[in-house]
Amino acid sequence: MATKVKIKTTKGEIIVRLYDETPKHRDNFIKLVNEGYFDGTLFHRVIKDFMIQGGDPESKNAPLNKMLGTGGPGYTIPAEFVYPKFFHKRGALSAARLGDEVNPEKASSGSQFYIVWGKVYKASELKQLQKQMEMQQEQNIFDQLAREHREEILEFRRNRDRVGLQNLQNQLIDETKQKSREMGKPVFTQEQIDAYTTLGGTPFLDNQYTVFGEVEEGLDIVEEIQSCETLRGDRPKEDISMTVEVI
Repeated sequence: MATKVKIKTTKGEIIVRLYDETPKHRDNFIKLVNEGYFDGTLFHRVIKDFMIQGGDPESKNAPLNKMLGTGGPGYTIPAEFVYPKFFHKRGALSAARLGDEVNPEKASSGSQFYIVWGKVYKASELKQLQKQMEMQQEQNIFDQLAREHREEILEFRRNRDRVGLQNLQNQLIDETKQKSREMGKPVFTQEQIDAYTTLGGTPFLDNQYTVFGEVEEGLDIVEEIQSCETLRGDRPKEDISMTVEVI
């Protein structure tokens, strides 16, 4: 039976179900909850029509001018993408993380999480997003190949060997297209299309951040929090704190 967690906020309660298919994230979240790690922390980053984020230990009793969002337990969790089964529909519980430039493996923050709000999409918007996802997939493959050939690229540049550099680039482009064909075009499943065009969500985050649970009760509380007034750094003007317990 799936584990459920109650997030008691100053706006009301949110009940979240953790997925068994993402065991590293599930077990870590339960461990932190049982340690009281989240108690007294804030939803420190809130963006209307996007998401609400919490889990920064430095947000406890933080003065209003303190910049938040970099705190954590000192470790990361390997990504656990169960895609397309779990995606960024409204109410999805996902792990925050550092950006690809410093975190190409997309490892999750040890404690920071967000709950998706997003928006409702038209079918035509999703088709356009699929094209962007296809381009992003190719870019990711190319960047990875470029990292693998870094020394070779630097050597060509040091020697000002433009022909060698161009030949390598052409080779990497061909490899990129081949790998992209093998992976297949990224397309939304019917379940995703149905969710994004009726319930809403943030489809552009799919397969980029680990989704490890979903809200079962209290989506109205998420709605209230995501629409609150915010200050610099997307911090709510009025502190929204939480205590979390396993139920």
